[in-house]
Amino acid sequence: MMQTSARAGFLKAYQTVQIDPQKYLAEMKRAHRLPIHTWSDMFHVEESIVHGYANQIIKSSMRTAGLEGAGLGLGGMMTIVPDAGILTAITIRMLQRLSLVYGFEYQTEEETTDLWMAAASAAGLDLGRDFVGKHAAEMIVPRIIDRIAVKMGSEVAEKWAGRLVPVISAGFAATLNYYFVRAWGRRAQKHFAERHRQVRAHGLPQSRILNLPVTGTPRLRSAN
Repeated sequence: MMQTSARAGFLKAYQTVQIDPQKYLAEMKRAHRLPIHTWSDMFHVEESIVHGYANQIIKSSMRTAGLEGAGLGLGGMMTIVPDAGILTAITIRMLQRLSLVYGFEYQTEEETTDLWMAAASAAGLDLGRDFVGKHAAEMIVPRIIDRIAVKMGSEVAEKWAGRLVPVISAGFAATLNYYFVRAWGRRAQKHFAERHRQVRAHGLPQSRILNLPVTGTPRLRSAN
């Protein structure tokens, strides 16, 4: 049941849950006065600042997932399916934001595939480029989602036994969602950070590095 719910949630997220890159870019520029014009300009922002934004995205998503789990957790096992669907949407939107902040858009088919490879990495899967090469382009993402759903289903099902008792399960569900999103967020951050450093390693003119002043921890809007 968990695998089926996870797969349905990820497929729906793939088809309908999308962060608009341009709208999010405008929000970032307005909220943080970032001197960037495209997401690729994030490669010219001080790396520590990029990591700071990524950390805030993860923390915001963790809070959202925790609140969502607390609400639906009141229903115990009866609300596991809708909870799984919402949790996958929160997770995918978090991954999309992380991808953009690290300078990677997902406009083309190849970029979208890379985003879902990051989702697989966040799930603790190492599919490798050989896996991508074995499938037709239009089948790559659904097959990646299948692998992620199996992983998520087995990972979550054994932990959600605590939701057998309604009401009491609310706190359990909130905690589980909170730490689930944190684990996936940290693994995805590691994936994007490594790719980000690889791009920087090709050589960015030092004069183009944007050394922004850091006045405390950067704050982002809610992940809702």
